[in-house]
Amino acid sequence: MARTLRRLADENLLIVQVWLVSRLLFAIIAVTLAVAGRRPLESVLAQWDVGHFLKIAREGYADPDEMAFFPGLPLLLRGFTELGLPAVLFGTILALACSLAAAFALKRIAGAWGAIAWILAPTAVFTAVPYTEAPFCAAAFWAWERASQRRWGQAALLTALACALRVSGLFLIGALAILAITQGRNPSRRRGVRDGGLGARLAWLVLPTAVLVAYVTYLYGLTGSWTAWFAAQEAGWDRGFHWPWEAIANHWEVVQRPTPDHPEWVWLFRAELVSWVVGVVVTLVALFRKRVAEAAWVGVQVLAFSLSYWLMSVNRAVLLWFPLWRQVGEFVESRPDTTGWRVVGVLAGLVALAVQGVWAWLYFTGRWSS
Repeated sequence: MARTLRRLADENLLIVQVWLVSRLLFAIIAVTLAVAGRRPLESVLAQWDVGHFLKIAREGYADPDEMAFFPGLPLLLRGFTELGLPAVLFGTILALACSLAAAFALKRIAGAWGAIAWILAPTAVFTAVPYTEAPFCAAAFWAWERASQRRWGQAALLTALACALRVSGLFLIGALAILAITQGRNPSRRRGVRDGGLGARLAWLVLPTAVLVAYVTYLYGLTGSWTAWFAAQEAGWDRGFHWPWEAIANHWEVVQRPTPDHPEWVWLFRAELVSWVVGVVVTLVALFRKRVAEAAWVGVQVLAFSLSYWLMSVNRAVLLWFPLWRQVGEFVESRPDTTGWRVVGVLAGLVALAVQGVWAWLYFTGRWSS
């Protein structure tokens, strides 16, 4: 027992240490750029979608294009502002705290090494700034962990929170419904757990579904259209419907055509394609291992990205794919604990930090970073 507790404490400490090193790297890059450019730190942190969240927090959905963003994070940022607090700074603190919470949820799902791999993900900078990735991952990962333990009431509340943050909550509801079915029709007989059986588990999912319905209804009240969210996606981000083969063809054309003014763009588009392939592989591996709900969680997102003009924001979506990090964690756990593998692990960690640093630099300098 004492040995087990010591091992758990060591794993928790390692997760916190890796998280601190990674976030310290982001802080050093952001502060250096702010000092070198004689700019406020907030202007370095508040790139791209942060501007949309701040605008919604100030003005609501006055601009129809802003309806592509769910209201959860803007409401939190507005709350900070109402309290007289700098929204960008406290939004960053929120993201940092949520990223650590998500890592510990992922430890329960994917093991310590899965959580560490997620912390070191290439696009982890988006979990350290006022984006929805960190709070969504915290809510979604804990929701999955609670549902896996048949704590469906807790899972429903966390899923409802996730649904207020981004449309990915819809996919989470679907994956949880499959998890509820695959857990069996009978109530749990585990000590201290009463989930009421299949009907009760599915009934709990009405709560997060109501959050999505409420947002769609709210947009209908503003615009008179039940498809206002889709219209905003198409108008602002060119995400109208295309067949997957059209999306792949359009994307392939872009990765073959570098942009002289923005040489980093072609590499980011290539990374989008790699991330999409990773999603396909993770889905197939999950199916092979008979983890149908996990396969559905990743697979439906891969499909959704395949229905736009090209593949966009897949690099960031990788952060949401806890089955990927579970598979990575299982791979690491299956390796022999030898000096050679430890060296490989350390080198992999250093490379991951270097890639994170490059991606953070792209974000903080205002370059397109997915």
